[in-house]
Amino acid sequence: MPFPPKFEQLLEELAFFEDRMERYQALIEFADRFQEAPESICGPRPFPESHRAPRCDSEAYVWTEAVDGGKFKYHFAVENPQGISAKAMGVILDECLSGEDPELAVNLSHDVVFAIFGKELSMGKGQGLMGMVDLVRMQTRRLLEASRV
Repeated sequence: MPFPPKFEQLLEELAFFEDRMERYQALIEFADRFQEAPESICGPRPFPESHRAPRCDSEAYVWTEAVDGGKFKYHFAVENPQGISAKAMGVILDECLSGEDPELAVNLSHDVVFAIFGKELSMGKGQGLMGMVDLVRMQTRRLLEASRV
């Protein structure tokens, strides 16, 4: 199953890195661009458990904000300062899904995690990143259903 267009473009760019360490460095650069969700979106700490990504050891949180034209903006917080993969995933999800057709988020496959981070991703880390995808999908679906009522 193909991924949304911006993910396909990202995967094409990552394919240029034949060396695994170069690919990791590129993903670290995504994490370096991470900006935590503003307090106006997420509220004060501690964040509500309903926004915590399931199975994520980095304590990643997700908020989905409705913006003009039936589109959404995705915001993330990562409580573990060592949560580099979660931060990178937050940047990637935001850049590839914010402002796009919400159905792309609702139908995003878990396979995108391994396509981006590689098959050698540890089971625990993979589960956490898939938890972030799950929460993006669930929040988007709920907002779409609420807007149709």
